Amino acid sequence: MVDQSRDARIESIVEELKLSDDKLRTVMEKMLSEMNKGLCKATNPTATVKMYPTYVRAIPDGTEKGSYLALDLGGTNFRVLLIKLNGPEVGIESKIFLIPSAVMTGTGVQLFDHIAECIAKFLSEHGLSDKNVHLGFTFSFPCKQEGLAKARLTTWTKGFSASGVEGEDIVQLLQEACARRGDMDVECVAVINDTVGALMSCAHSERNCQVGLILGTGSNACYMERLSEVELWDGDMNEPKQVIINMEWGAFGDNNCLDFVRTDYDRKVDEQSINPSNQIYEKMMSGMYLGEIARYYLERLVRDGLLFDGHGLKEISTPNLFYTKYVSEIESDQPRDDFKATKNVLLTDLGIDHVTMEDCKYVQYVCSLVSSRAAYLSAAGIATILNKVNKPNVTVAVDGSLYRFHPTFKDLMEKKISQLVKPGLKFKLMLSEDGSGKGAALVAAVACRIRGEKGIE
Repeated sequence: MVDQSRDARIESIVEELKLSDDKLRTVMEKMLSEMNKGLCKATNPTATVKMYPTYVRAIPDGTEKGSYLALDLGGTNFRVLLIKLNGPEVGIESKIFLIPSAVMTGTGVQLFDHIAECIAKFLSEHGLSDKNVHLGFTFSFPCKQEGLAKARLTTWTKGFSASGVEGEDIVQLLQEACARRGDMDVECVAVINDTVGALMSCAHSERNCQVGLILGTGSNACYMERLSEVELWDGDMNEPKQVIINMEWGAFGDNNCLDFVRTDYDRKVDEQSINPSNQIYEKMMSGMYLGEIARYYLERLVRDGLLFDGHGLKEISTPNLFYTKYVSEIESDQPRDDFKATKNVLLTDLGIDHVTMEDCKYVQYVCSLVSSRAAYLSAAGIATILNKVNKPNVTVAVDGSLYRFHPTFKDLMEKKISQLVKPGLKFKLMLSEDGSGKGAALVAAVACRIRGEKGIE
């Protein structure tokens, strides 16, 4: 009887995490409305979902051949890759280079000279110093894209503060650094973000790929849109009459339109973050925040004497100590294994010394509700895109640590998307391999293929 009352009390606290299909359909209606505001010239300046055209107009068709460089810059390490394409075959060689902190925080000239030096070393090692090489650049910082090979850095993030770069065209800065050396012939023909890279990487083997999704520390999506739908489009109207749109969907809800599904703990997570009132949708479903949402609920249950017999409050009250990887580990646990992984997290990692099997069951339940809600919210977003694209068979390219390592996220998403899409629309989720490397090179290869078709060298 006591346990029944404990069940009921816990349920009354966590019930708000359960989203009905009606609520998810309302999320979809609001998402579509925000997408249309972003695509419309008059409403884009105030839109929260920005819907940036990427200038990527076509996916690979399998005829791409040759060697291409990819540059992947998004943190303290960056990669230079050589991608060899021969129809469906792809060969990849890569090398990781470090960016010293003094270079990250020095001048833009120092930063891009360092990058150019690393590219020169890589080319020399592969006997390509005297060859004309085309490069695709994955630049994972906030940018305003002005052309396929033109993007201005809006603001540095992730510990970078190199002067003289914000507001400048990063492709031009890279080309100038390469020219200063005079020992290589590299042309950057495309700059993309990791979401577009994920789409392009899958599209090389999967021609129906029209959507890219990142579900990792953060979240974003992109998809192929008809030019007639993109009022912001300032390029040519030639075939193909389409362009990949970088949605920047993490900001969905920044205008309070998702308040009807947010909880007090979502608001706390937002208030304690480095960017309050921004990226509201992302904060409900990406890897950076799920552990903290779960921690707030577990803390509440401990405070109410419903977990660990009231012990462990100090441990569970420490902000940001309950990592999202714990959520994945706990949900991978099986009761028949005596909750071995869950006990390991609670006893060893967190130092809570009063844990019963019943406690483990409840902790696993809370984690499953937090991650199910995240999977359903992302499913609602993808279903909205699939309904808008309205093609009979679409592949969605997905990458990111949350999607890769969580035991049930993919299954939960697939099931919920199929319940939310228009009848008759088929889809599949496909794990994308190395979007920021292979994907960038493929964008460069497609750009060169289209140039060749148009007779442009």
